[in-house]
Amino acid sequence: MAEAQNSPTLGSARAGGPPSVGSTTAGSIAVAAESTVATRMSAPPSYDVADFPVPHGREEEWRFTPLERLRGLHDGTAVATGDGVKVVIEAPSGVTVETVGRDDARLGKAGIPVDRVAAQAYSSFQQASVVTVAKEAVLTEPVRIAVHGQGGVAYGHQVIELGAFAEAVVVIDHTGDAVLAANIDYVLGDGAKLTVVSVQDWDEKAVHVGQHNALVGRDASFKSIVVTFGGDVVRLHPRIAYAAPGGEAELFGLYFTDKGQHQEHRLLVDHNAPHCKSNVAYKGALQGDGAHAVWIGDVLIQAAAEGTDTYEMNRNLVLTDGARVDSVPNLEIETGEIVGAGHASATGRFDDEQLFYLQSRGIPAEEARRLVVRGFFAELVQQIGLPDVEARLLDKIETELKASV
Repeated sequence: MAEAQNSPTLGSARAGGPPSVGSTTAGSIAVAAESTVATRMSAPPSYDVADFPVPHGREEEWRFTPLERLRGLHDGTAVATGDGVKVVIEAPSGVTVETVGRDDARLGKAGIPVDRVAAQAYSSFQQASVVTVAKEAVLTEPVRIAVHGQGGVAYGHQVIELGAFAEAVVVIDHTGDAVLAANIDYVLGDGAKLTVVSVQDWDEKAVHVGQHNALVGRDASFKSIVVTFGGDVVRLHPRIAYAAPGGEAELFGLYFTDKGQHQEHRLLVDHNAPHCKSNVAYKGALQGDGAHAVWIGDVLIQAAAEGTDTYEMNRNLVLTDGARVDSVPNLEIETGEIVGAGHASATGRFDDEQLFYLQSRGIPAEEARRLVVRGFFAELVQQIGLPDVEARLLDKIETELKASV
């Protein structure tokens, strides 16, 4: 397994270097542990799509993305249709659900679009969903948001806002077929705790591009679990910023990239306040010709963010020939007064010793493969904490594995 780690802890530095590209019997695997590119985007953030040039694929933030498969989301030719997506929100007591217009002051509070598609989504949606959890409310049941594609083009915006010391779990489930560009804002008040599970279980022709912005309040805790299985192209951009000291963010993700699919997860944790923490762990499995997974993990520790404690990790398991992984963790540090910072990336095939161990104890080869993959994903699935969602995802993993036999 290709392994790369870097754990700078002191001084003003940027951990980075050009991607290394290797070839194995599992197909083409590109593992980039470091990058000279700064974590900041090439164009300043803006709500106006006109401030972003149409990407051509040579920009750092677009070089891995198959632009020709975005169905016009990147160049403005994708026009919203009435049969884009249907959104249904189920919420327990203590939660307010509203549909608001573009002029609502709560929209865009957590972050500004950083690329043309996110700006196009912000400029094009007509109505937004706002889910508000009252101050000090502790939900015993999750908020469930179903986003179902109906075959058309859609632009969307959602806001999830927690008052001070509120606690909630939100499940966002993407299914069906659509061409969707959407932004989601998570706003956490002081001492609030929010867990979000975002599942991308699209049909095989769907295209989904999204920017997820989280603004974490003083001593608040944010946990994100991103699960991506379906779709032709899925490109998600989770971003974290801190409104005050003491915030914590955990970003977990798992993806299973099948034949011909492109799944891209681009993360930025902006440590802009002192004494905050972050932990990132994403794992992926790939199989089939043309399966392409991209993981970009950017962590920026600003000069004011003394006492930061951060770590990010990406692991990829390549199951068949013809799959490709691009994994790029970046760490930029502007102060030496931190607790710790590090990153790691690894990509490879099955561990032959693990398979041999299981088979030597009478477990058939196919079952041994399934056990290894289930174990590979188990620690992330357990982070979800919702038995029905966990069971569904494990069943999905089993289905994908059967297709690789």
